[in-house]
Amino acid sequence: MKLDSKLLKYFLVAVVVIIIDQASKMLVHNNMMMGTAGEIDVIGDWFKLHYLLNPGMAFGLKSSHEYGKLLLTLFRLVAMVGIGYYIFYLYKKQAHSGLLWCMGLILGGAVGNVIDSTFYGVLLDNAPVGSPTPWFHGQVIDMLFFPLFDGYYPEWIPGIGGDYFLFFSPVFNIADSSIFIGVVIILIYQKKFFGKENDDKSPEEEVKESVIS
Repeated sequence: MKLDSKLLKYFLVAVVVIIIDQASKMLVHNNMMMGTAGEIDVIGDWFKLHYLLNPGMAFGLKSSHEYGKLLLTLFRLVAMVGIGYYIFYLYKKQAHSGLLWCMGLILGGAVGNVIDSTFYGVLLDNAPVGSPTPWFHGQVIDMLFFPLFDGYYPEWIPGIGGDYFLFFSPVFNIADSSIFIGVVIILIYQKKFFGKENDDKSPEEEVKESVIS
């Protein structure tokens, strides 16, 4: 599968995401304490760096299944390869350049978290206690925390009245952010990216149109 220079730029954005993601994780791992004790305020109480190990999925979600982590890592590996091929396929079909840029972001994010899951259990010795092997059981390093506001639910709400809540509570990383941004942009511009009016446009026209817009 030969890649030309015009196609490579979409993979290059994935490489940039991977480098930034892994660099940020290593900086956090080597310079921060885990948990609240090592928390760093970036923008007041609205944006903090909070070192957290996530054994599960994006945004702090986890699987309770015994082999959930292994299955998740294998799924990420398959998805990574699939996304890479899909970018090549879209390019050959002269898909909208904006869609290709978004897929590059998604690929970079996918690879970033695959690296953690596959290797961090060995390289950083952070596999959960009881894991059958450190390979493919590495915990993902999260650090981006946006506790925008907190408070208590009104007493009149059934079931949760008077309970404390925090918005936004998940802690995530650059890879998660890259995937999220790519998916959201695709959803917002899906008509433009997948519309029939783009079928006859060349990649050069797509790039020119995206720059103008």
